Parts: sequence; structure tokens; C-alpha cells
Amino acid sequence: MNQRLLMLAGAAVVAAFLLANTFFIVDQRQQVVVVNLGEPVRVINPPGGPDHPGLYMKTPFVESLVTLDKRNQPIEAHQEEVISADQQRLVVDAFVRYRIANPLAYYRTLRNETNAGTLIEPLINSSLRQVLGAATAGDIISGRRDALMAQTLADVRARAEKSHFGIEVIDLRIKRADLPAANQQAVYARMKSNLQQQAAQIRAVGEQNRREVVADADKQVTITLATATEEAFTTRGAGDGESARIFAASFGKDPKFAAFFRSMQAYEGVFASGDTTMVLSPDADFFKYFKKGPDAR
Repeated sequence: MNQRLLMLAGAAVVAAFLLANTFFIVDQRQQVVVVNLGEPVRVINPPGGPDHPGLYMKTPFVESLVTLDKRNQPIEAHQEEVISADQQRLVVDAFVRYRIANPLAYYRTLRNETNAGTLIEPLINSSLRQVLGAATAGDIISGRRDALMAQTLADVRARAEKSHFGIEVIDLRIKRADLPAANQQAVYARMKSNLQQQAAQIRAVGEQNRREVVADADKQVTITLATATEEAFTTRGAGDGESARIFAASFGKDPKFAAFFRSMQAYEGVFASGDTTMVLSPDADFFKYFKKGPDAR
């Protein structure tokens, strides 16, 4: 009885082992390459193929399975130093996304994702050097960056197709394109010097404009003052002439008033300063208007 149980248990173990090596499940995110004695023979759940995820069978101990990811795969390329068309050294950092389009070709050429990254990265760097090397630094950094990325993507796709890697390159992006760290300080210093020169030139032009404005204003002030002085002398002369004419006319009409007015002007001229000393007789004619007023004779 015990021997029979042992035989049944052994048969169950063998059957389970055979079943485990015969049946397998394919996930919807995977595609499986079936390898027969080292040679890939078929693919289960390939892109656009008739198979679907689920339960499948294989020949135990003869066929083996290589599971590949069906999703998009990223490759982060190492920083590449590129010399642009205007002889500027730039450090370019890029990445690529691809998918396995032909699993059999992928297995024959690349085997796995580690090898894929090792072999695809040189294609990326070679395309970057070729495409970006024909553009200027300004175009790479900002001017035509989108167009250059599209051109590099097309070049990487063509190279991957010629290499029969069995992949489809979906996208390529340049994350960073900048000067090497050793050159940045020199560039910043040159930019600072250029800006300082521009600032000095702007200040010099501003100072020249200020002086021209001040000189023009001083000239206008001088012209205005000279014109005003001239007009003042002309008006004063006309007024003095009119005053003399009026006085002359009035003197001719009233001699007594003329004599009185001339005496008042004489008094004003003599006594205006307040410190005039005169030695005259009190009966002198000079003081007659002090004693008798306008009617003095």
C-alpha cells in the first residue's frame, strides 16, 4: 500500500512538472519568443499579431521562453559633446523611446533590453553629431531646436532600420544643450563685458544729449533776456521821450509850474542822499519854494 502511494505521488510530481513546463500564461503587457533548441521559432502576442494574451502550450524541455516587454521602452543617452557649425562646443543630453516591433529580429540581434541600450545608444550619439554638427549653436539651443530634433529622430529611425534591430523608434528629445562648464564662466564674462560697454555707450550718449539740451536752454535764456532788455530800453526810451514831450508842452503853457518842477528836481537831487551839506544864505533863491511854496517869485 505504501509503495502504491509512493508511486502515485511520484507520478503526480512528474505530471505537475510536465504541466509546469508545458503550459504558460502570457500577460497582455508582454510578448513571448518561443526558442527551440536555441533557435527562435515563433512569437506569441506580437504587435498587431493574431495571438492574444492567455494560456499557451510549448514542448517541454525542448522549447524555452524569452519574455519581452510590449510597452514603450526608454533609453537615456549619456551626455554627448557636439561641435556645432560655428565651432561652439556643446554638451547635449538626449533620450529615446522605442518599442519592439519585430520580436524575432530583436531577439536575434539584441537578445535583451540591456544589450539594446548598449547598441542603440551609439546610433543616437552618431545621429546627434551628424545632425547638430551642421547647425549653429543658436539654432541648437533655441532657434531651430524642434526641427533639429525631428531631423535627428528621422536619422535614428533610418539607422535602426538598417541595423535590423527589430525596433520602432517612437520619439527622440533633446533635454539639454548647453556649453561645457569650463566655457560658461568665459561666456558669462564676455557677456558682462559687452553689456558694460553698451551701458557706457548709452550713458555717454545720454550725457551728450543732456549737455546739448542744457546748452540750448542757456542759449534760449540768453536770447530771451537780451530781447527783453532791448524791448525794455526801447519802451523806456519811448516813455522818456513822451515824458519830455509832455513836460516841454506843460512848461510852455505854465512857466511858473516849470520853474517849480525844476526846483523840486534840484531839491531831490541835492537832498536824496541825506548827508548833503550846503552853505547858503537863508535868503538865497534856492530856498524860495521852501518859504513861499509854488507861488514864490
